[in-house]
Amino acid sequence: MNYKKLEKDLKKRTKLPYCWGSKQLDKFDKQTNFIYKTDSFASILSGIEVAFKNNDRYNFFKNYTLNRWFNFRSAKAVETIFCEHKNVKPHIDSYNKFTDFFIENIPFDHKTTVFPTGFKKSVPYAMEHKGELIEWLYKNQSKQQRKHFKNRLFIVLVNYQNENEHWKLKAEISWLKEIISAYLCKFESEKLYNFKNDNKVVKADVIWAIK
Repeated sequence: MNYKKLEKDLKKRTKLPYCWGSKQLDKFDKQTNFIYKTDSFASILSGIEVAFKNNDRYNFFKNYTLNRWFNFRSAKAVETIFCEHKNVKPHIDSYNKFTDFFIENIPFDHKTTVFPTGFKKSVPYAMEHKGELIEWLYKNQSKQQRKHFKNRLFIVLVNYQNENEHWKLKAEISWLKEIISAYLCKFESEKLYNFKNDNKVVKADVIWAIK
Protein backbone atom coordinates (compact mmCIF):
# COMPACT_ATOMS: atom_id res chain seq x y z
CA MET A 1 0.00 0.00 0.00
CA ASN A 2 1.23 3.48 -0.89
CA TYR A 3 0.76 5.13 2.52
CA LYS A 4 2.00 8.56 1.42
CA LYS A 5 -0.45 8.74 -1.48
CA LEU A 6 -3.32 7.56 0.68
CA GLU A 7 -2.51 10.02 3.44
CA LYS A 8 -2.47 12.85 0.89
CA ASP A 9 -5.91 11.77 -0.40
CA LEU A 10 -7.38 11.37 3.08
CA LYS A 11 -6.21 14.85 4.02
CA LYS A 12 -8.14 16.25 1.05
CA ARG A 13 -11.26 14.87 2.72
CA THR A 14 -10.43 16.70 5.97
CA LYS A 15 -10.76 20.05 4.16
CA LEU A 16 -14.52 19.49 3.86
CA PRO A 17 -17.09 19.48 6.70
CA TYR A 18 -17.61 16.19 8.51
CA CYS A 19 -21.36 15.77 8.73
CA TRP A 20 -23.31 12.50 8.70
CA GLY A 21 -26.90 13.74 8.76
CA SER A 22 -27.99 10.33 10.02
CA LYS A 23 -26.79 7.39 12.05
CA GLN A 24 -24.98 4.85 9.91
CA LEU A 25 -27.62 2.40 8.73
CA ASP A 26 -27.52 -0.71 6.55
CA LYS A 27 -29.96 0.75 4.01
CA PHE A 28 -27.70 3.75 3.35
CA ASP A 29 -24.60 1.56 3.36
CA LYS A 30 -26.03 -0.55 0.54
CA GLN A 31 -26.47 2.57 -1.59
CA THR A 32 -22.88 3.69 -0.99
CA ASN A 33 -20.99 0.40 -1.13
CA PHE A 34 -19.08 1.55 -4.21
CA ILE A 35 -16.63 3.07 -1.68
CA TYR A 36 -15.01 -0.35 -1.40
CA LYS A 37 -13.84 -0.23 -5.00
CA THR A 38 -12.83 3.44 -5.05
CA ASP A 39 -9.25 4.28 -4.15
CA SER A 40 -8.72 7.99 -4.73
CA PHE A 41 -10.45 11.12 -3.48
CA ALA A 42 -11.06 12.30 -7.05
CA SER A 43 -12.66 8.96 -7.93
CA ILE A 44 -15.01 9.00 -4.95
CA LEU A 45 -16.17 12.50 -5.88
CA SER A 46 -16.86 11.29 -9.42
CA GLY A 47 -18.67 8.23 -8.10
CA ILE A 48 -20.90 10.39 -5.93
CA GLU A 49 -21.86 12.52 -8.94
CA VAL A 50 -22.78 9.47 -10.99
CA ALA A 51 -24.78 7.83 -8.20
CA PHE A 52 -26.61 10.78 -6.68
CA LYS A 53 -26.57 13.81 -8.97
CA ASN A 54 -30.32 13.50 -9.57
CA ASN A 55 -31.18 12.51 -6.00
CA ASP A 56 -33.18 14.98 -3.90
CA ARG A 57 -30.93 14.11 -0.97
CA TYR A 58 -27.72 14.73 -2.88
CA ASN A 59 -25.93 16.63 -0.07
CA PHE A 60 -26.84 13.97 2.48
CA PHE A 61 -25.55 11.15 0.31
CA LYS A 62 -22.42 13.09 -0.62
CA ASN A 63 -21.49 13.56 3.04
CA TYR A 64 -22.47 10.02 3.97
CA THR A 65 -20.40 8.55 1.13
CA LEU A 66 -17.35 10.72 1.81
CA ASN A 67 -17.44 9.78 5.48
CA ARG A 68 -17.72 6.07 4.77
CA TRP A 69 -14.93 6.23 2.18
CA PHE A 70 -12.68 8.19 4.54
CA ASN A 71 -13.25 5.78 7.42
CA PHE A 72 -12.89 2.68 5.24
CA ARG A 73 -9.68 3.75 3.51
CA SER A 74 -8.11 4.76 6.83
CA ALA A 75 -9.21 1.46 8.41
CA LYS A 76 -7.71 -0.57 5.54
CA ALA A 77 -4.43 1.29 5.96
CA VAL A 78 -4.43 0.56 9.69
CA GLU A 79 -5.19 -3.12 9.04
CA THR A 80 -2.33 -3.30 6.53
CA ILE A 81 0.02 -1.67 9.05
CA PHE A 82 -0.85 -4.36 11.58
CA CYS A 83 -0.50 -7.18 9.08
CA GLU A 84 2.93 -6.02 7.86
CA HIS A 85 4.36 -6.34 11.38
CA LYS A 86 6.46 -9.43 12.12
CA ASN A 87 4.36 -10.31 15.19
CA VAL A 88 1.08 -10.33 13.25
CA LYS A 89 -0.47 -12.93 10.98
CA PRO A 90 -3.24 -11.78 8.59
CA HIS A 91 -6.48 -13.73 8.50
CA ILE A 92 -6.57 -16.01 5.46
CA ASP A 93 -10.05 -14.65 4.60
CA SER A 94 -9.79 -10.89 4.09
CA TYR A 95 -13.60 -10.63 4.15
CA ASN A 96 -14.02 -12.21 7.58
CA LYS A 97 -16.31 -9.96 9.65
CA PHE A 98 -14.86 -10.82 13.04
CA THR A 99 -11.11 -11.27 12.57
CA ASP A 100 -8.63 -9.09 10.70
CA PHE A 101 -5.43 -10.68 12.03
CA PHE A 102 -3.82 -12.76 14.77
CA ILE A 103 -1.33 -11.64 17.40
CA GLU A 104 0.27 -14.54 19.30
CA ASN A 105 -2.48 -16.70 17.76
CA ILE A 106 -5.17 -14.52 19.33
CA PRO A 107 -7.75 -13.38 16.74
CA PHE A 108 -8.54 -9.66 16.63
CA ASP A 109 -10.79 -7.26 14.81
CA HIS A 110 -9.64 -3.64 14.92
CA LYS A 111 -11.53 -0.38 15.07
CA THR A 112 -10.28 3.20 14.87
CA THR A 113 -12.55 5.52 16.81
CA VAL A 114 -12.52 9.07 18.11
CA PHE A 115 -12.69 9.45 21.88
CA PRO A 116 -16.46 9.24 22.54
CA THR A 117 -18.13 12.26 24.09
CA GLY A 118 -20.93 9.92 25.13
CA PHE A 119 -18.57 8.24 27.57
CA LYS A 120 -19.11 11.34 29.74
CA LYS A 121 -15.72 11.08 31.41
CA SER A 122 -12.29 12.52 30.72
CA VAL A 123 -9.46 11.02 28.70
CA PRO A 124 -7.22 10.69 31.81
CA TYR A 125 -10.06 8.85 33.58
CA ALA A 126 -10.50 6.53 30.58
CA MET A 127 -6.78 5.79 30.51
CA GLU A 128 -6.91 4.78 34.18
CA HIS A 129 -10.11 2.76 33.70
CA LYS A 130 -9.44 1.02 30.40
CA GLY A 131 -11.96 -1.75 31.00
CA GLU A 132 -14.80 0.68 31.58
CA LEU A 133 -14.09 2.45 28.29
CA ILE A 134 -13.76 -0.83 26.39
CA GLU A 135 -17.09 -2.17 27.62
CA TRP A 136 -18.75 1.17 26.81
CA LEU A 137 -17.35 1.04 23.27
CA TYR A 138 -18.65 -2.48 22.69
CA LYS A 139 -22.11 -1.59 23.94
CA ASN A 140 -22.50 1.80 22.30
CA GLN A 141 -20.69 1.62 18.96
CA SER A 142 -20.91 -0.49 15.80
CA LYS A 143 -24.63 -0.92 15.25
CA GLN A 144 -26.56 -3.33 13.00
CA GLN A 145 -24.36 -5.64 10.87
CA ARG A 146 -21.17 -4.06 12.24
CA LYS A 147 -21.96 -4.93 15.88
CA HIS A 148 -20.22 -7.89 17.54
CA PHE A 149 -18.57 -8.94 20.77
CA LYS A 150 -15.45 -10.63 19.40
CA ASN A 151 -11.87 -9.76 20.34
CA ARG A 152 -11.03 -6.21 19.29
CA LEU A 153 -8.26 -3.64 19.42
CA PHE A 154 -9.53 -0.06 19.63
CA ILE A 155 -7.30 2.71 18.29
CA VAL A 156 -8.72 5.71 20.15
CA LEU A 157 -8.00 9.14 18.67
CA VAL A 158 -7.64 12.24 20.82
CA ASN A 159 -6.87 15.70 19.43
CA TYR A 160 -6.18 18.00 22.38
CA GLN A 161 -5.52 20.89 20.01
CA ASN A 162 -9.10 20.82 18.75
CA GLU A 163 -11.60 18.45 20.35
CA ASN A 164 -13.97 18.90 17.40
CA GLU A 165 -11.37 17.45 15.05
CA HIS A 166 -10.50 14.09 16.60
CA TRP A 167 -11.73 12.50 13.36
CA LYS A 168 -9.06 14.20 11.25
CA LEU A 169 -6.39 12.09 12.94
CA LYS A 170 -7.63 9.11 10.88
CA ALA A 171 -5.79 10.74 7.97
CA GLU A 172 -2.44 10.78 9.80
CA ILE A 173 -1.36 7.39 8.49
CA SER A 174 2.40 7.77 9.04
CA TRP A 175 1.81 8.87 12.62
CA LEU A 176 -0.60 6.00 13.27
CA LYS A 177 1.93 3.56 11.84
CA GLU A 178 4.50 4.62 14.42
CA ILE A 179 2.00 4.25 17.27
CA ILE A 180 0.80 0.82 16.15
CA SER A 181 4.34 -0.46 15.58
CA ALA A 182 5.36 0.67 19.06
CA TYR A 183 2.35 -1.11 20.56
CA LEU A 184 3.07 -4.36 18.71
CA CYS A 185 6.72 -4.36 19.72
CA LYS A 186 5.65 -4.29 23.37
CA PHE A 187 2.54 -6.45 23.05
CA GLU A 188 1.79 -8.62 26.06
CA SER A 189 -1.34 -10.76 25.97
CA GLU A 190 -1.46 -10.75 29.79
CA LYS A 191 -2.26 -7.01 29.70
CA LEU A 192 -5.36 -7.41 27.53
CA TYR A 193 -8.68 -6.57 29.16
CA ASN A 194 -10.95 -9.62 29.51
CA PHE A 195 -14.69 -9.69 30.09
CA LYS A 196 -17.51 -12.16 29.55
CA ASN A 197 -20.33 -11.87 27.03
CA ASP A 198 -22.80 -14.73 26.61
CA ASN A 199 -20.47 -16.90 28.72
CA LYS A 200 -17.61 -16.33 26.29
CA VAL A 201 -14.41 -14.49 27.17
CA VAL A 202 -13.74 -11.37 25.09
CA LYS A 203 -10.20 -10.00 24.87
CA ALA A 204 -9.65 -6.34 24.02
CA ASP A 205 -7.27 -3.43 24.37
CA VAL A 206 -6.98 0.30 23.73
CA ILE A 207 -4.19 1.83 21.67
CA TRP A 208 -4.11 5.55 22.44
CA ALA A 209 -3.33 7.94 19.58
CA ILE A 210 -3.09 11.37 21.19
CA LYS A 211 -1.96 14.71 19.77
